[in-house]
Amino acid sequence: MQHAALATVKQRLAVGVPLPFNVYDFDRTLLLARGHKVASRDQLDALLERGALVDIAELQSGREKALMAPRAVLPRMWNEGLGHIHKALLHAPHPAFTLALDDAAEAVLGLVERDPNLAIFQVLRQQGGEEVAYGVRRSLHTAITSYLVAHRLGWEPAALERVFKVALTMNISMLELQGQLSKQKAAPDAAQRADLATHPMRSVETLMLAGVKDDDWLQAVARHHEQEDGSGYPTGRSDVGELASLVRRAEVYTAKLASRAFRAAISADIAGRQMFMQDPGHPMTAALVKEFGIYPPGAFVRLASGEVAVVVKRGPTVTTPIVACLTSARGAAASEPLQLDTSIARHAIQGIVGEESVGVPISGDRLISLTIG
Repeated sequence: MQHAALATVKQRLAVGVPLPFNVYDFDRTLLLARGHKVASRDQLDALLERGALVDIAELQSGREKALMAPRAVLPRMWNEGLGHIHKALLHAPHPAFTLALDDAAEAVLGLVERDPNLAIFQVLRQQGGEEVAYGVRRSLHTAITSYLVAHRLGWEPAALERVFKVALTMNISMLELQGQLSKQKAAPDAAQRADLATHPMRSVETLMLAGVKDDDWLQAVARHHEQEDGSGYPTGRSDVGELASLVRRAEVYTAKLASRAFRAAISADIAGRQMFMQDPGHPMTAALVKEFGIYPPGAFVRLASGEVAVVVKRGPTVTTPIVACLTSARGAAASEPLQLDTSIARHAIQGIVGEESVGVPISGDRLISLTIG
């Protein structure tokens, strides 16, 4: 490890605020662990005077690491980011919740900013592994969607980060229940319906116990199932607010894309069409469908040539993305998937197909590698 004097980054320190990195003594032994709160100005001055050190690698934020990393490691960083989100949300409230969530969110936001196409791919292809709870994946997919749509709508940076965290934490009180409901074919029973009805306020209580003090964040979590016409819950109010309004729409859309025991995932083109029909004319819904397109990254499509391909990048219009061919027109596996521009007539998309229509085995890792090629 390479070290620098703590004094060189003293502007990042404050009394009573958790340390953003480990602090080492002059002999490289650990003095104070990351997250420790410096108790007084005298203690802070003493650390600086004794020549305390920091690991240079720890000074780079998770966001900076994502923005600067080689493209080849982005899939691994996505898996790690999802794992960190899972650890931060699980078993909340816990003492290090706000610090853990800040770190995990910052790293994932860096990945979203680095490659929005790869971020949308995560939502469509449901990457993440069985070890990550269903509810956590659903929260992250809603957060990614909310952030991208808010960015398209021109929201300020602070609002972008806030809507991301609102979406991550809105269901924090019922993550386990979400997993249960995704596996059962029967309708929710009375106890489950009661938990669903009360989860917005229970999520607010959990966040407050975990140390969240942002009123806008808490209010949006409380209202993320309210609707402007007063038909939502838990209070039936109509003054919803932009944060809650966007998160609700993002959650509805991503829920359509997620498979459950009682139904298969809805294809992205149909999900977008349903959103328009259910919410005609609303600018948030219009921005959402434009952001994802009719054929978003991660969707399997059949081309006019008969080939089956996977969408890897959004194109100049919502109907003309860039794709990577997976099979020939006769269904044989492509030895080296070529990227094609579907705005060219012979490569035009005929429609979305299910994964079973691909007809050749292809791993999740292989699929995601096509998006960074």
